[in-house]
Amino acid sequence: MKEQKTSKKPILFYCIVAIILLMLLNALVFPKVLQPRVTEVDYGTFLRFIDEGKIKTVEIQDEEQRIAFLAVDESGEEKVYITTAMNDPNLVDRLYQKDSKIAFSRVLPQENSPLLNFLYTWILPSVAFYLLGLWLMRSMQKRVPGGNNAMTFGKSNAKIYVEAKTGKSFSDVAGQDEAKEALSEIVDFLHHPDRYTQIGASLPKGALLVGPPGTGKTLLAQAVAGEAKVPFFSISGSEFVEMFVGMGAAKVRDLFQQANEKAPCIVFIDELDTIGKKRDTGGIGGNDEREQTLNQLLTEMDGFDGKRGVVILAATNRPDSLDPALLRPGRFDRRIPVELPDLAGREAILKVHANKVRLSPGVDFNAIARATSGASGAELANMINEAALPAVRNGRKAVSQEELEESVEVVLAGYQRKNAVVSEREKKIVSYHEIGHALVAAKQEGTAPVHKITIVPRTSGALGYTMQVEAGERLLLSREEAFQRLATLAGGRAAEELIFGSVTTGASNDIEQATKLARAMITRYGMSETFDMTALETVSNQYLGGDTALACSAQTAAKVDEEVIALIKDAHHRAYEILSSNQALLHQLAAYLLEREIITGEEFQKILEEN
Repeated sequence: MKEQKTSKKPILFYCIVAIILLMLLNALVFPKVLQPRVTEVDYGTFLRFIDEGKIKTVEIQDEEQRIAFLAVDESGEEKVYITTAMNDPNLVDRLYQKDSKIAFSRVLPQENSPLLNFLYTWILPSVAFYLLGLWLMRSMQKRVPGGNNAMTFGKSNAKIYVEAKTGKSFSDVAGQDEAKEALSEIVDFLHHPDRYTQIGASLPKGALLVGPPGTGKTLLAQAVAGEAKVPFFSISGSEFVEMFVGMGAAKVRDLFQQANEKAPCIVFIDELDTIGKKRDTGGIGGNDEREQTLNQLLTEMDGFDGKRGVVILAATNRPDSLDPALLRPGRFDRRIPVELPDLAGREAILKVHANKVRLSPGVDFNAIARATSGASGAELANMINEAALPAVRNGRKAVSQEELEESVEVVLAGYQRKNAVVSEREKKIVSYHEIGHALVAAKQEGTAPVHKITIVPRTSGALGYTMQVEAGERLLLSREEAFQRLATLAGGRAAEELIFGSVTTGASNDIEQATKLARAMITRYGMSETFDMTALETVSNQYLGGDTALACSAQTAAKVDEEVIALIKDAHHRAYEILSSNQALLHQLAAYLLEREIITGEEFQKILEEN
């Protein structure tokens, strides 16, 4: 495939159009604009000039019925005037009666200077066309993606923070102690390279930060640069990808050239998977531009000397899609996981972001951290901000524990729909549904305690929800505990069947979660006696939703479906039995929730203990 060259015809075409327009202006417009200076007056003014003796030359143009004359104006300057000839038989006598000598000859209009004519007809229009073209080019560059690169072919768009003025340090990063420990070695090398070179050690050329979105990969890279106090080059992988083949590779060369000039320094490439995807293995329609950019990146990483202190950091949440050549030793040979924070990490992150807001005394960050299992650092930072906004709206001077807990619900379930109209029958069904979840959970050993029950509608579409909060961090899940979760999920539907003898669409989310958990128990966790420890499902994109795909035959897949259905039926039956044996307590709690709309965990536990 031949490389396409940029056509020069459009530029030549515009030049020809500009010359034609300039010639038309000189032929049609400028002669009228720059015509000789002649002042038109009435016949009375002409006679007044005669009486005052100011006329020097007169030309009577009989064919055009006009009189042209040269006279002196009030300022003493000679000007050419023209007037319409009237039927005046005494005109010649009036001219001769005057003492002044009036010449009868051709009156020529006063011409502009040649320099002024050249300025108006060629210089100013050319400058105007140039400025217009420049403005059009810049406006097109702003509108067209990548258009601003047309005049800076091959130049890197990396943001350069000289002396690492990123404003970040390791103190700004919480909940990622293992990642900070791995990166602190890079900082120490940049501070004391002699200690490593004396023993013959060299710094890893590249470190790859891997983890889900929002866990602080970019923040960690900025903190490394801030701690090391060296220049920091920051660029996104998408900025290398261009429309024209070769521009991405040229940008990679320019970036590494700048990095070598400013060594020691740190080069950070965000979203590396944009240019680092596995190359096409002989297929048709491959992306030549992306592959050339990747090849150039591989070459540059092999070419520079790691002992000079040029450190390459990159971040991605799709490590499975990266080309193996990027991950071999000598390139990105250090892989640093940046996972979701644990309980202690979440509490530390909340405290870091809470330093920016004013808090009421006695705020319990541990309770918020326990209620936000699985939340990323970005989500926790958003929760702090969501708690500060209503505090301002309510006229408070500080953020309270209540507003922090409400912010958790806002992020997880959405805002309260205060104007939502729910009928009494539907509110009653929702009350029994949510109490069904809570009661089944409470009557099973080893389940997470109920923290809150509400039937206030949320903007996420939920008409209510039951929140359970673990007392500590749980890393493993036994088969019995997983089955208890299935029974808890089935508790809402079981309560509707027991009390109303019918079912509604309110259990749709419960059904989805129960099916997903039951299938994972069979296909991934080996919790089936039929299939034992056989892996029947693979997970792709573990950091982006964890999409799964069955890795078994159609016959086995049908058996998996039978196992999943049987498991969910058993959990549903367990939930129905628990509620049937505690039907009086179910009525009492549902009536209390219907009246109050919100029940705290302490209130729920108190009613259970009383019965």
